Amino acid sequence: MVRLLSFLLGVSISLLSFGQGPDVTVMQNVSGIKLFLQGNQLGYPIISLNGGETVELHFDDLDGRVKNYYYTYQLCNADWTPVNLSTFDYLKGFSQVRLNQYRVAGISQTKYVHYQAILPDRNCVPSRSGNYLLKVFLDGDTNKLAFTRRLLVYDKVAEAGSAIMQPFNSELFRTHQKIQFQVNKGQLNVVNPVQQIKAVVLQNFRWDNAKVNIPPTFIRNNMMEFSTEENLVFPAGKEFRWADLRSFRFQSERIAKVENRPGNIHVYLQPDGERTQQRYLKFTDYNGFYFVESTDVNNPWWQSDYANVHFTFVPRGNQPFPDKKVFVVGEMNKYNLDDSSAMTYNATQGVYEKTLFLKQGYYSYTYVAKDARNRNSVALTEQTDGNYWETENDYTVLIYYRSLSGRHDELIGVTTINSLNSRRIGL
Repeated sequence: MVRLLSFLLGVSISLLSFGQGPDVTVMQNVSGIKLFLQGNQLGYPIISLNGGETVELHFDDLDGRVKNYYYTYQLCNADWTPVNLSTFDYLKGFSQVRLNQYRVAGISQTKYVHYQAILPDRNCVPSRSGNYLLKVFLDGDTNKLAFTRRLLVYDKVAEAGSAIMQPFNSELFRTHQKIQFQVNKGQLNVVNPVQQIKAVVLQNFRWDNAKVNIPPTFIRNNMMEFSTEENLVFPAGKEFRWADLRSFRFQSERIAKVENRPGNIHVYLQPDGERTQQRYLKFTDYNGFYFVESTDVNNPWWQSDYANVHFTFVPRGNQPFPDKKVFVVGEMNKYNLDDSSAMTYNATQGVYEKTLFLKQGYYSYTYVAKDARNRNSVALTEQTDGNYWETENDYTVLIYYRSLSGRHDELIGVTTINSLNSRRIGL
């Protein structure tokens, strides 16, 4: 009976969350959500199975009063559909755990309660490799889902080597980047590589433009090579734009003005122009990530403030893109192409505008345009920034494996490389 109730709990949570999709915020009073490798705000939450690594979870409740938040995990397949397994099959310990570490913000204009945790907690530990959704909800009631975030747990069974190069296609040679990689299946029992092995490639840990279901180009002995230009070519974009919001008193050069209204701070960023006609300029960026930090207080997690940050994008000739929607995206809104990132065209000023409620910190972001008539179209920087082969990007290869009797996709290999030097980064 306990196993049945646990299974039904997992199914109900998964149905609720996938009605919304991965990396979503359901409750509008929750803000400032960060999930990252412990001690590294720019580290994507990827940990090894039984490896001892941990991640940090931080978020704020803007209602300003203490509540009972709980969390659990949902194991998913490579395509983020929930697995048909009981939580007893992939979690050690309890199926849900209360978040008991919190702090009431005392000196900021915006009142909030800050919650944090180090995960996995010994009371709830993933026991299989794969894709996990971390789900946070209220009062132990899964119908009160607050938000979900992706967490990757890998078991390094297969070796994956990769490299970045320019495409052979002359039309893409100077604007795109191609990744090719090979996988050593080692001792894995792979009878049908096309069905049992799945590869996913992420650019700067984005899922909105991920390359999925990539078939191997060549198979010989234990090696599988992936090098097709049909599936492995990415628009290179340009270096990400940035906004230094670590202080609302000493304004950075990216801030046009700050208005301190009673209980409400408004920060107006300098307008961002269209960059397709500009020559490529290399500078250090954070590839869409942001980190919470403040030069005004001692602890930014529960002492720093929030502000309504106004973004302005100026299209060429101050004319709107025909049949296009424009979005401002980054880790700050998980690249979700919805109301959280959609910009509005101001016909009077001839600019696109968007206001986001952000915590003090350093943000990197970009603008993308998407076909307004096709909801399945990919958002691109072609009209907002242009694409240049020289742009610095990180690429991550995820290798999934399903055994002949397996019931979920195991994550057996992770490799991240940088486009400037094609070298591996960690893992």
